[in-house]
Amino acid sequence: MSVDVDDGNGETVGERSQAEATKPLAQVATLDELVLRGRELMASGSRSILGITGTPGSGKSTLSVALAAALGEDAVLVGMDAFHFANRELRRLGRQHRKGAPDTFDVDGYVALLGRLATQGDHDIYAPVFDRELEESIGSAVPVHPSAKLVITEGNYLLFDELGWGAVSAYLDESWFIDVAPGLRRERLVRRRISFGNDPDGAARWVRDVDEVNALLIEETLTRADLVVRIDTPL
Repeated sequence: MSVDVDDGNGETVGERSQAEATKPLAQVATLDELVLRGRELMASGSRSILGITGTPGSGKSTLSVALAAALGEDAVLVGMDAFHFANRELRRLGRQHRKGAPDTFDVDGYVALLGRLATQGDHDIYAPVFDRELEESIGSAVPVHPSAKLVITEGNYLLFDELGWGAVSAYLDESWFIDVAPGLRRERLVRRRISFGNDPDGAARWVRDVDEVNALLIEETLTRADLVVRIDTPL
């Protein structure tokens, strides 16, 4: 008989070991090491697109912001979340109760923007941004100048291959999957929802019923990444 022991992060050792056995071993890296890898992409002489993905709560957004800041003005961050359907459209489609699922985004619009960024000419391109306080996207908020050597794009479904998402990977010169312990991921997500006004019980229900369902789909894409990494320093 096996006994599962809680590891303090909301998961059992048995749960963790079974899951870990089925996926590639993540490399442990510092932000400085990842900045160096980003600089190597920028040194190619032409525009590169780096995709940073992972489950909700993995820290990919925080890493992307820190990476872009460290790389300077030659790098720009364009988020996948900006292609959320508007809340009004989600209500019309009957999907607002699971906002964040793969079918709650304008996938074609996101792919079209990546195509424009990959072949950018002499004019600025403007990308949208997702405002977490409004829970809505704001159009034409992020200018991408032709001189930008690296476009960092981050989001949950960059390596997902259903519902049209499979077209994204063709535009990624490199992809990183940010790995995180499930217990820590859930803790972060609950704290995030509470910080935006959700009551603790409602936040916990959303994480259990929506975020965790999506996380299982995203975990299956890990093997498609060029790099699977855990960050060992606070960002």
